[in-house]
Amino acid sequence: MKNSMNTDLIIIGAGPAGLTAGIYGGRALLSTIILEQGLPGGQLNETDFIENFPGFPEKIAGPELMKRTRSQAERLGAKIIMDTVTHIEPIGDGYRVHGTQKEYGARAVIIASGSHPRELPVDGAKELKGKGVSYCATCDGFFFQGKRIIEIGAGDSGLTEAIFLTRFAESVQIVVRHPQDDPHALRASSNILKKRAEENEKISFLWNTVVEKVLGEDRVSGVLLRDLGTGKSEQMAIDGVFVNIGHIPDTEFLRGVVDLDRHGYIVTDDHLRTNLPGVFAAGDVRTDASRYAQAVIAAADGAIAAIEVESYLAQQR
Repeated sequence: MKNSMNTDLIIIGAGPAGLTAGIYGGRALLSTIILEQGLPGGQLNETDFIENFPGFPEKIAGPELMKRTRSQAERLGAKIIMDTVTHIEPIGDGYRVHGTQKEYGARAVIIASGSHPRELPVDGAKELKGKGVSYCATCDGFFFQGKRIIEIGAGDSGLTEAIFLTRFAESVQIVVRHPQDDPHALRASSNILKKRAEENEKISFLWNTVVEKVLGEDRVSGVLLRDLGTGKSEQMAIDGVFVNIGHIPDTEFLRGVVDLDRHGYIVTDDHLRTNLPGVFAAGDVRTDASRYAQAVIAAADGAIAAIEVESYLAQQR
């Protein structure tokens, strides 16, 4: 049997929700462990700059914001351990969290495991991933200096990526599956973001269009586009394909244990409680919060979940 560690609170995930939960858990004097399988900080590690997080008059780099948040959580007593959670098991009046390295006993659990990018479901996309197909502009944008790029995704994240990519690329064309006269064609919620994209001289839009196939052998050489109005398809030479079409919750390890909706997001009540007593969920992994995908909302979720844990454990005593 793997070594066990026992604590008051285990938080699964070290993104903005998990780290904020760690801050509040530490302030409540709860022994708190945060389990993270990758780099602490979550998706904000792949975000260039954030300019809408309260308390920062000037924009701040995503990794820097998460570095500060991590330091704050650790200063208040939260311990971050690198491990991948495989499943959760109820035991007595608490839970055993199984990791690939160890087992961890806890009186309460907050699930803040986040989500990962949804991959483009067309021929060639999987084969050319990392060879011109990318799901992270801040990771890969540098390698496309002077290149022609298309961005698939017209929400907040898609437009943000497209604007970021203009630092490097010769041109960025945003594929939009709706006509230009559709008021909801650009799904971004920020009018400022829309304006910046529309006024950027390097950005243009491919309206009422979808990508049918990514072309290339060793590298991306082009895409096959279909006009949804005429139904006609044509090839376009291109050097890179950046994709931002949503996310998939990281909840596979919870199936059969915690109630999930049809998309795999965790179902909670207004107090962020799951169907299991003492198990809470916070951030993008949760049904309601996933609709917004904002760092400040994930952080607020983490704070609420930790406050609810403190109340729950007090009642248990």
